[in-house]
Order: sequence, then structure tokens, then C-alpha cells
Amino acid sequence: MGSALFLVCSLLLAGYVARRLQRLPENAAEVLNRFVIDICVPATILRLVPKMTVRPELAVLVAIPWLMAGLAYVLARVAKRFMALDRSSETALFLATALGNTSFLGFPLCSGLLGESSLPLAAVYDQLGSFLLLGTVAPIVLAKFSAGASPKPSELARRVLFFPPFFALLIALAIALIPLRVPAVLEPVLAAAAAPLVPLAMFAVGLKLRFTPPRPVRVFALGLGLKLLAFPCVGWLLARALGAQGLVLKVAVLETAMPTMITAGALMMAYGVASELAAAFVSWGLILSLITVPAWSVLVR
Repeated sequence: MGSALFLVCSLLLAGYVARRLQRLPENAAEVLNRFVIDICVPATILRLVPKMTVRPELAVLVAIPWLMAGLAYVLARVAKRFMALDRSSETALFLATALGNTSFLGFPLCSGLLGESSLPLAAVYDQLGSFLLLGTVAPIVLAKFSAGASPKPSELARRVLFFPPFFALLIALAIALIPLRVPAVLEPVLAAAAAPLVPLAMFAVGLKLRFTPPRPVRVFALGLGLKLLAFPCVGWLLARALGAQGLVLKVAVLETAMPTMITAGALMMAYGVASELAAAFVSWGLILSLITVPAWSVLVR
């Protein structure tokens, strides 16, 4: 766990220093994010999704992330009305609270705080929850944002279908359901293409990092409060209501407590969705989660 957290902090700092020293062009973050979305994320999906093993007793870990995403959508709509948010801030608030960093940060934190036996459970939460949300809900939301208030159904379908992570998800699910095996010759190719995901995404976030709260401050504070404090509590209540016990319950709470997904921040920045706010959700969320996630691991015991 310590090495993973050190890597995250080092890359954030490297990106921040590079921006301060003006070592890269102004659009460097957008270029890096586009590479992450078009190459790294699809490769990661094609590597992990076909290897899933679904067991009926793990349904709680599938239901929780989708229920939390629904709650995030409702709260974003309510915030838009009562806080007079613009479309960009509303979209950023929804994606930042709906999508958690349940793999790169979630796996090492669950392993370090709950033991290695929690990793298969965390993988179910991540792959059938966060990955599917990333591949289905996120492209729809971004397509609506980039196309305007009322995109045509055909235009929306085209944007979603040709969104690289979603297209990769369709292929991966087909491979898993038929079932087929990914040719061995492709394994090292996919591994190499997926490997830069976290370093590039975190470096790009560092390029956008500011050590002052971004505007609007109230949206920033609301998003962090929901993601790190309120949602884990709701996730615990939902998991208990669905009959979760023991390690399944603990994993459900800890994965729900993870900060904003790195790829979600990259997506928002790549599509021009409140770029500074998106970067702040990811970077400050990561920093604060080093305190909040261990605290939740104590509480669920």
C-alpha cells in the first residue's frame, strides 16, 4: 500500500512541478488524457473483464456501486436546482461522486487494511461496478454534455458506441460470455498498453493541480464531503440492508469510500468538463482519502 500511495503522490508532484517550470505545452494535460482514454483504458478493460468470475453471493458488491451512482445523479440534480449550478459543474459533481478509484487505489488499500483475501471481492466491486459505469454511464453523460442540451438519439448513440472504453467493454463482455480466450500473443500487448494508465493520468492531474480550492468552492466541498464521508455511510446502510456481512460488508464500505476515479478526472478534463474542478476532485480526494479510508476501515470493524 505504501508504495502505491508514494507513486500517486510523486506523480502528482511531478506534474505540478512541470507546470510551474513551464516544461510542457499548455495543452499537455489534454493530450495525455486523450491517450489515456483512447489507448490505456480500453486495454485495461480488455485485460480484466474477460477474466471475471461471477458468483451469486457477490450480488451485493455489484448492486452497491450502481445504487450509489443513482444517488449521485439525484444529488447532482438537486444541487443544480438549489445551488444554481451550470451544466459543467453539475456534470463534474455527478461523475466525481459516482465513479470511485476502486482499482488502483482500492486494491492496495483493501489489501493493506483488510488483508489479501479481500482482493477478489474488491475486483467484483470494481469490474462489475466501476468499470461498467465507466463504460456505459460515463459516455452517455459526456455525449450529452458535448453535444448540447438536446442531442439527437442517433448522434448520442454514435458517440457512445464509438467511445473507446465502451467499445472495448462490448468486445470484452462478448469474449467473457461466449466464452473465448484472448490470444496469448495479445496479452503482452494489452499489458504494455494498459501500464501507463495511472502514471499518465496522475501526471496529467498534477499538471492541473492548484493548491487553492477551485471555483465554485461550494461544489468542490460538496463533492468531497459526499464522496469521502456521506457515501460510505450510505453504502454501509445499503450493504447491511441487502444482507452483507463480514468481509463482503467491509469491502463494500471501503470501496465506496474511495476518492474520485483517476480516469473520471481524465475524462472530464479531456471533454472540457470543469477541468480545474475535475483535477481538484481527483488530487485532493486522493490526499484526503489517505485519512478517511483507514478511518472507515476501523469503523466497519
